[in-house]
Formats: sequence, C-alpha cells, structure tokens
Amino acid sequence: MQNFLKNEISKKIFFPLLFVVFCLFTYISYGYIKNIKKFLYAVNNFETTKINSEKRINDLERNILKLKEQNDLIFQTIDSEKTKTGSISTIIDQINNNLGEISNNVSDLERLSKTDSELLKKYSKNYFLNEHYIPLSLIDIETKYLNNKTRTLQIHSNVYQDLKNILDNANGNGMTLQIASAYRSFETQAILKSEYRIRYGAGTANSFSAEQGYSEHQLGTTVDFTTQKIGGKLEGFDKTPEYSWLLENAYKYGFIISYPKSNIYYKFEPWHWRFVGIALATKIHDDNTYFYNLDQRIIDTYLANIFD
Repeated sequence: MQNFLKNEISKKIFFPLLFVVFCLFTYISYGYIKNIKKFLYAVNNFETTKINSEKRINDLERNILKLKEQNDLIFQTIDSEKTKTGSISTIIDQINNNLGEISNNVSDLERLSKTDSELLKKYSKNYFLNEHYIPLSLIDIETKYLNNKTRTLQIHSNVYQDLKNILDNANGNGMTLQIASAYRSFETQAILKSEYRIRYGAGTANSFSAEQGYSEHQLGTTVDFTTQKIGGKLEGFDKTPEYSWLLENAYKYGFIISYPKSNIYYKFEPWHWRFVGIALATKIHDDNTYFYNLDQRIIDTYLANIFD
C-alpha cells in the first residue's frame, strides 16, 4: 500500500516536473535558436555588407581611374592647345617679321627710286657721266670753310651737313682743315684737264687727273682738302696732321679716300675724299680696303641708305 502511494505521489510529481523541464528546455532551446538565427543573420548581413562595400570600393576605384584618365586627357589637350597656340604665335611672329621685311624692302625701293643711282658708281676710267649730268641739288659752301675765300664752291645739298660736321670737328681739335675744290661740271673738268695736259704733258696729266665724264667731282659729293699749314696747296697734304686725322675719323662722317697709295687708277691723292655714306664708309674702314676694290654689286646695296 505504501508502495502504491509512493508510486502515485511520484507520478504526480514526476510528470509536472517533466513538463516543467520540458518547458524550460523548450524555452532555452527557443532562445538559443533565436540567438543563433540573429548571429547567422548578423554574419550574413556582415558578409553582404562586406561584399557591397568591396563592390563600392571597386566601383570607386574604377571611377577614380576613369577620372584620372579624363584628367590626363584634359592636360594632354591643354598641352596640345598650348603647343598649337605657341605654333600659331610663332607663325604670327614670322608673318609680322616677313611683313616688316617687306615693308623695309618697299621703303628701300622707294628710297632707291628717289636716290640718284650715279652716286655710288665707280668712275675713274670705269663709268661715264655725260655732259648733261648735274647733281639734283647743289648748295654753296660757306666761305669760312674755303681756302680761297674769293671762289664759290658747291656741294651736293644732302652731303653738306656731313661736310660741315667733319670740318667743324677737325678744326675743333686744333686742325685747319679747308676745302680747295668741290663740285666740277663736265665742262669745268674738260677745261681743267686741257690745262694740265699743256702744263704737265698728257702722260703726267693722265696720272692724276680724270677725263671729263670720269671725274668724281662731277657727282657733287667729292672734295679736295687742304690746310693753311701747306699754304692751301695739295702736294704735301699727306704730311699734315689733318690728313692723319681724316684717316682715323673721316669714315664716321661718310667720307673715304678715293685714291690711296695702293690704288691702280691714279697716283696717290691724300687730299681727294668722296662721300659714300656712313654705312659703306665704315665697312671700307673696318675691312681695311678701299672703294675701288669692292664689287659694284656690293656697293650698290648701300645706295638706298647713303644719306642716313
């Protein structure tokens, strides 16, 4: 009986207790499973986030690469445009230079058309001036510059200022430089040559005096210098300080000695100086040559600027 009672009591306790344990186990299992699901969801969510992040990073890297390529292309385009701009600027500069040269050439042609083409010819048995040739403009030389104050001497008007400058500067340095002869017409040269033939004989006269039409004096750009130191004569001029001064300085005023000691045309004439322009006179001086040694084509290139 007691055993029966114990068994009944045990049944009444066991089943409720089993039910409680089952419920507790079920609750705990449910919570565990729920946490596992959360964990798995979190893991899945993390993996998804990681994949999405990696995808976004890859997309960003691709976008950055595209932007870099676009940036490089922009800079290449800028450099290309700079090069083009530089090339265009160079072309424009070249065009401007060419236009400047054309303008200068046109200006030179205009000058040449207005400049007496005879002024730089090599006469003295080479070129000939006929009896009708007279310089375009002649002007009287002031008597203070003449050795013989009673004579009237003339010079080409475009040469006169340079002639005055050379005389004033020479005499300002203690010289007594004067003019013995200047422009001579065709007729005057003919008369003078006849007188020389009579006085010295034809052979001697030809050694120092040009025939009419071949004299540089007919151009109006040539003078014979003298000085009071030799009484206004021509002979002996090469022994004077005036001659030495001219050798060193005359080119600065556009004058050159026509017949130095080495010339083959006439005897040495230290007094005879011809205006050829400062540029050509400077070339002759610097090259240590003389006018009649130069090719006429070279000389002609200086004609347009003879009076600059």
